Amino acid sequence: MRYRSLIALVLLSILASVSFAVTGEGTRRKFNEVRSKIIDSNWKALPIGSLVSKVGLELLEAPYVGGTLDGTGREVCTVDMLRLDCVTLFEVSLNMARIMQLGKDSLEDLVEAVTYTRYRDGILSDYTSRLHYTSEWIDNNIKKGVVVDVTSQLGGIPFVLQLGFMSQNPKYYPALVAEPRYVEVMRSIEQRVNATSRTIIPRQSIANIESQLQDGDIIAIATSKKGLDYSHTGMIVRDGDRARFLHASSTKKKVILDGPISEYVGRLESNLGITVLRPLPVAR
Repeated sequence: MRYRSLIALVLLSILASVSFAVTGEGTRRKFNEVRSKIIDSNWKALPIGSLVSKVGLELLEAPYVGGTLDGTGREVCTVDMLRLDCVTLFEVSLNMARIMQLGKDSLEDLVEAVTYTRYRDGILSDYTSRLHYTSEWIDNNIKKGVVVDVTSQLGGIPFVLQLGFMSQNPKYYPALVAEPRYVEVMRSIEQRVNATSRTIIPRQSIANIESQLQDGDIIAIATSKKGLDYSHTGMIVRDGDRARFLHASSTKKKVILDGPISEYVGRLESNLGITVLRPLPVAR
């Protein structure tokens, strides 16, 4: 009995070391609403990408709020379905699709799934265990079997990474201000990621490959801004012959279904092109 009690205490200690935070009862109500829609409409039978886009469309008009994951103190896995930014929109859409196809249907299941994709190797330890740079998120979630990068087969070209923004500008990140020791950790992460490379479809070539994009493809928009890799993310929604861009817009201040991805990317000179990630079927 003492041995069993000791095991129980160890397990409780491990669980206590990882904090999960779900923002408000509003998120629970929204989760239940979307879950019911998936079940009633039999969306679980759809291909994973189609389900990802269906979930994303259920989040249309949700307010855009940046920095919902930032703060000081203990790192927690926050899931908020009522206030979204470009990353949390695709995180919620992707992971709700994944858990529903696994037969899981609680908000706690969603938090667990988001933790798996948001943190390096699925392990939440501290602020630096989060996959802050999209390029590292891509690499780590390819290794975890969550997505596949199809950019090369669409005719992509190498995208050389030159990360450094976070370590060079810690003042913009409350956690780095509160914990200066994390700055060096982030610098070493940047250097490690810079030793790899990604692939992009150049801005001027996106229109040529739009017909090959699929529902639920996650789009990362590469940027020329110093020290960064990608400036924005979203998802593809097929609309007849068009591959429209579903994203949380910082200018419109809400989740919107924009026009074709080629048109969206073409609006800014700093947009270099896109990396295309395709959700993989969930391993049961």
